[in-house]
Amino acid sequence: MKHALVLLSSCCLPFAAWAQDGLIVFDWAGYEDPAFHEAYVEKNGGSPEFAFFGDEDEAFEKLRAGFEADISHPCSQSVVKWRDAGLLKPIDTSRITAWNDIMPGIAAMPNFMLDDAGQAWVVPFEWGNTLLTYNTEKVDAADAQSLQIFADPKYKDRVSIGNNVDDAYALASLAIGLKDWTQMTDDQFAATSEFLRKVHQNVRLYWSDSTELQQVMAGGEVDLAWAWNDVGVNLLADAVPVATNANTTEGNSTWVCGYSLLASGNGSEDLAYDFLNAELDARVSEYLLTAWGYGHANGTGMAALDPAAVQAAGYGDVGKFAENTLFQSPLPAELKQRMIAEFEKIKAGY
Repeated sequence: MKHALVLLSSCCLPFAAWAQDGLIVFDWAGYEDPAFHEAYVEKNGGSPEFAFFGDEDEAFEKLRAGFEADISHPCSQSVVKWRDAGLLKPIDTSRITAWNDIMPGIAAMPNFMLDDAGQAWVVPFEWGNTLLTYNTEKVDAADAQSLQIFADPKYKDRVSIGNNVDDAYALASLAIGLKDWTQMTDDQFAATSEFLRKVHQNVRLYWSDSTELQQVMAGGEVDLAWAWNDVGVNLLADAVPVATNANTTEGNSTWVCGYSLLASGNGSEDLAYDFLNAELDARVSEYLLTAWGYGHANGTGMAALDPAAVQAAGYGDVGKFAENTLFQSPLPAELKQRMIAEFEKIKAGY
């Protein structure tokens, strides 16, 4: 991944230490890449300031505790939760230049872009997978046809999954044959948690960001991972012998993420909309696909790319992309809290 020209660590600044007139983006590590907001840099002479979170639950708790920023980057399973908690403010879509270019399949997703009244709360940016990624020289390709490989004792101390409740329970849900986790029963919750306990016996590292995972896979510490698309793309670019399997017996997980305006924001509204427009700019589509392995929410930008390359990457159609997957849609609040609590126990060895 690229590194920002200006980085701020969210752990090291007091909640109200931000400049009042600038723009603070509270984001996943790596998304400070200036190529994602080139139009913002061109117009304003540089990137905004960034602070980072490891997962959306961490971000949610920090924002509820008073952390101040202007924009953040929630995904499909979190927008409703953040909105209902009062963390977001509505988006004026008349100020989003490419709003009508958003892919229809993304625009039609329930409980994401719009509420029941038609008010917008997020500008979609990227869509992708969490999928099985493995070292082809050390992992049997036949084993890599099933997600059960993560619990196979043969791979003890060679596995990494994200330190991320949503991705972990998406993996476990798929492993037990569940693709709609919003309807998870108590028995299924017990089964998914038991699967994660088996996986824990093999885990060498719970990765916090893609860069960390890429480093341990390139260094030979980890041979098998439940990872985002960019991990495989970047490792292959560095000539590391890896492959991804989006077509395991059980499938993979899909998600869509975007940028929202935060209710705590006190920076420039004009700069905030400059940033939202830059992220959705059609020029970003090629870079996002080729350098990161993700689809862009701008359908016009995606349509301008080489059709063969788009199809090869699996981003030809949102509907087909979501086939045989668990889509990370919003979870009932009580179930999500149970997952958070249980995942902490599992990682602690209980």
